[in-house]
Amino acid sequence: MPRQTRLDAPGTLHHVMGRGIEKMMIFRSKYDREDFISRVEELCSKGAWIVYAWALLSNHFHILIRTGNESLSKNMRRLLTGYVVNFNRRHKRYGHLFQNRYKSIICEDDPYLLELTRYIHLNPVRAGIVENLEALNNYAWTGHSAILGKLKREWQDTDTILAYFGRRRREAILGYTQFVEQGRPQGRKPEPVGGRLIRSLGGWSQVLSLRRRGEKIASDERILGSSEFVQSLLDEVNEREKETLRLRKNLTDLRALAREIGREEGTTEAELRSGNRKKRISKARRRFCQLAVVEQGYPGAQVARFLGGTTSAVVRAANSEELPKIGSHLSFH
Repeated sequence: MPRQTRLDAPGTLHHVMGRGIEKMMIFRSKYDREDFISRVEELCSKGAWIVYAWALLSNHFHILIRTGNESLSKNMRRLLTGYVVNFNRRHKRYGHLFQNRYKSIICEDDPYLLELTRYIHLNPVRAGIVENLEALNNYAWTGHSAILGKLKREWQDTDTILAYFGRRRREAILGYTQFVEQGRPQGRKPEPVGGRLIRSLGGWSQVLSLRRRGEKIASDERILGSSEFVQSLLDEVNEREKETLRLRKNLTDLRALAREIGREEGTTEAELRSGNRKKRISKARRRFCQLAVVEQGYPGAQVARFLGGTTSAVVRAANSEELPKIGSHLSFH
């Protein structure tokens, strides 16, 4: 079964999880954890993410993120690729570290922002990494201690969570602490994943039965939220896909894109494919990669074959700077 595309839009709340391949430890030392968190901090400082909750366990991580103007996938590549390179160098190993793709689930703010914050921060207690809630309060490798003000994580958004529990900081911290304590007796809980509506209704057979009676229930494994939230998000995605298809219909092939960029940038197709490193040609080639890979959806390997370069070079060029909107300068006929 083909994997589903990721859903994303600016300002979307995501629960992101990543696991080590074959349950391998992805955090072996304090230095590993600090390296990972420093990369998250860098993304927050650039406005790519707002982070509300996070937890680093030995063989997996959780982060609750609201995205900025860049896609989640672009910044997850930055985070994980950089971390893996350094991890392999530190531990003198080679190859993959993470299991398949990371998992990302879009979440509706209410009630899942608070529910997921509690779920994520209680992970070390449920896993037996910390003994009790008192130990969790000072544990360095979740965002819980930052919300309580025990450890400084200026990149983490603690105010949004505390605002749910009171106007005064002391009152809010007390309310949040009680909220987390209320979740402790629930014991080990199943991972909050998308499609919760399917399971709560008794599976797809019940969903289909309701639909046959005219009751529309929207659900998707990539989304955690109410039927209305799921439907509105899927409608938005469908509109974006229609727009992409419309644009692709106006583009016959990579040669057509190369000619259009050539007219815009003053280059020829031959120059674009020559490997010439003159500033003017490099700029045009970078723009070609961005529009072909990110906007038009061509595989990096196909673009690399067209240009006579490597896939890694094409991907780097495609992600090198803010993508120019197709159609803002180029017109296709």
